Amino acid sequence: MLLLAPMEGLLDATLRDVLTRTGGIDRCVSEFIRITNMLLPERVFVRVVPELLNGGRTLAGVPVRAQLLGSDPACVAENAQRLAGLGPHGIDLNFGCPAKTVNQSRGGAVLLDEPELVGRIVAAVRRAVPAHVPVSAKMRLGFNDDTRAEECAHAIAEAGADELVIHARTKAHGYRPPAYWDRLAEVRQSLPAHLRLPVIANGEIWTVADAQRCREVTGCEHLMIGRGMVTDPGLALAIKGQGSVAWEELPPLLQVFWQQVSARVERRHRAGRLKQWLNYLRKRYPQAQQAYDDLRLLHEPAHIEAWLQRAQSPATPTTEPIQALPAEMAQPC
Repeated sequence: MLLLAPMEGLLDATLRDVLTRTGGIDRCVSEFIRITNMLLPERVFVRVVPELLNGGRTLAGVPVRAQLLGSDPACVAENAQRLAGLGPHGIDLNFGCPAKTVNQSRGGAVLLDEPELVGRIVAAVRRAVPAHVPVSAKMRLGFNDDTRAEECAHAIAEAGADELVIHARTKAHGYRPPAYWDRLAEVRQSLPAHLRLPVIANGEIWTVADAQRCREVTGCEHLMIGRGMVTDPGLALAIKGQGSVAWEELPPLLQVFWQQVSARVERRHRAGRLKQWLNYLRKRYPQAQQAYDDLRLLHEPAHIEAWLQRAQSPATPTTEPIQALPAEMAQPC
């Protein structure tokens, strides 16, 4: 199984929609919904996970698991219960976000220094949502170091989580290579038989060779991929031996992406979102460098739309017509 990772400010509903059209992705996890001290209205969940209005799936039919981030077990559980009523394909709990502002308000990776609290949050959510709704968690190896990684994994498993994703770095490591897959393997192997649950490996999977080696080192069959998929939309297909995505297939996807961005993002931020994705794509496709150079100084939507029209060759095959988000899913952020 290959999961598409959440990435705040990058891999949101817009990019989930586009990347799941290429195939190979089995499930997505949304970017986090911040839980503080109140019960959020349903519209907040829908704003972050508009797929809730489409049966909890992207337009390509890939299920989406909604992610919550918070430190108060009762409040997170209450919000999870409301979220479960909207039909997500499970609820994920964030114990991995390394952002300074999030950690300073006791969210994300900072909680890995408190394994007992991590366990209480998972247990409270598991009790609050119906038994048929999967509850999973995502963690890093630790905050400043990895000395409590096993404790956190045990707490999550013992609290009744159905699945655990481990990003093979600490908060202090950030996103700097390498990912410590061998350490992830130790954490997975430390789980006693009665606490065994699927452990999914995450971190530094950019190629098919990376995926193969990650599986060998960690012992994890399932993988979660973030930046690797943003850089190479055909990576999941390639890992499964089902092909790849050539540059010639990307202009229609760029057009879909632009349509979704135009529907959901403020005008002044639209050009930046397209350039952000091209900045990743140019690491994989030489042609993306020229596209990035062409668009680098363009800011007006009309100019970008004209470029996208020129970039689309009539001879470029598409597997399906371009489909926009339903109006109710295309709410401005």
